[in-house]
Amino acid sequence: MVVKKAGLWKIDGVEVKRTSTSSSVKCLCPPLDMSTPSGLDLAHLLPPTTLTRLAQDWLAEDVTHFDPAGMCVGAGPQTATLLCKEPGSVLAGVPFFNAVFGVLGCQVDWLYPEGAELGPEQVTRVAVVHGPARNILLGERSALNCLARASGIATRGRQLASVARKAAWKGSVAGTRKTTPGFRLVEKYAMLVGGVATHRCDLSSLVMLKDNHVWACGGIAQAVQDVRQVCGFSSKIEVECRSEDEGREAARAGADIVMLDNFTPQVSHHPREVKRSTWLATHPPVLFVSQTLHTVARTLKQDFPSVLIEASGGITPETLSAFFSPSVDIISLGCITQGCPVVDFSLKIQCPQRSHSGTARRENGVPCGTVDDHGITTVPSGPPAARRDFAF
Repeated sequence: MVVKKAGLWKIDGVEVKRTSTSSSVKCLCPPLDMSTPSGLDLAHLLPPTTLTRLAQDWLAEDVTHFDPAGMCVGAGPQTATLLCKEPGSVLAGVPFFNAVFGVLGCQVDWLYPEGAELGPEQVTRVAVVHGPARNILLGERSALNCLARASGIATRGRQLASVARKAAWKGSVAGTRKTTPGFRLVEKYAMLVGGVATHRCDLSSLVMLKDNHVWACGGIAQAVQDVRQVCGFSSKIEVECRSEDEGREAARAGADIVMLDNFTPQVSHHPREVKRSTWLATHPPVLFVSQTLHTVARTLKQDFPSVLIEASGGITPETLSAFFSPSVDIISLGCITQGCPVVDFSLKIQCPQRSHSGTARRENGVPCGTVDDHGITTVPSGPPAARRDFAF
């Protein structure tokens, strides 16, 4: 519960001072330890110019010409409360939410810091947005989309990181490049808030030679040799491998990371046939008996101790712990972003003054709305005020 008192805010029984982080964004809570490097503010990873550009692009996508609904509500000052309706969710995406409303000249007061676990109430007040009514409503959907998606990813990331921590595994749980087009920065940032590694952010960040690269190039050694000529010392090279022999070939060729793809943590006696039309042009079908991840990883680590070993392919939150091993340095999961649930947030306009719960208040003769038990006002439908200003 959040209570304002003499310049202080009491949040869940703890009084904190109201502090300002910028002219348009205020945080009402002290920073939270999110198991990130000590003293680091993840928001500082994001260039202000990038945030502004993204916010402008999202808003341009949502209103391509006129905003008739914005014209109806006008530019009078209003306050809206951000609500989270999923207890246990991790708050993430704050810089993007701020950027959207910052572009629109609105001010955001945060009641919880980024990385906080929200709840335990069924409905938690998270922030308050102040600004012109039409601007709040113009930015509402774009800002909520960022927050809902980022918080969902951070929540899943926090859960996975917790599993690794409880098992005392020292490696990195990582995401993948399986992100939403145009939304990758938000999703990669959310991984960091959740406490998992981003893996490579794009094709330029790290060289990953997958099966298609190897088949098109003619072999692992040739592919590693070719890319090393252009990436030099500044980029690591990772090779996707389907067997211990391929892992050895990659390590000997100079790969920095060997990805053991679709390996099972337990012994499997069911062979699988690998067929590719480009490969079969000069090679017969190949049968691979599934090798156990831990055995292959341990053998490779013994012979190539400086090579990082990554496990990937078909790993889920339910099976994650089965892949933990002292010889496995990285476990990557596409499910951190793909199929990840979003968190249910909503933004509700408030009347300047609160009346008794369940009663409607009138302001200058105009119905202002019905206030519920959370202090949130529902504005009734009906004819708007007489004012008309088509500059809106």
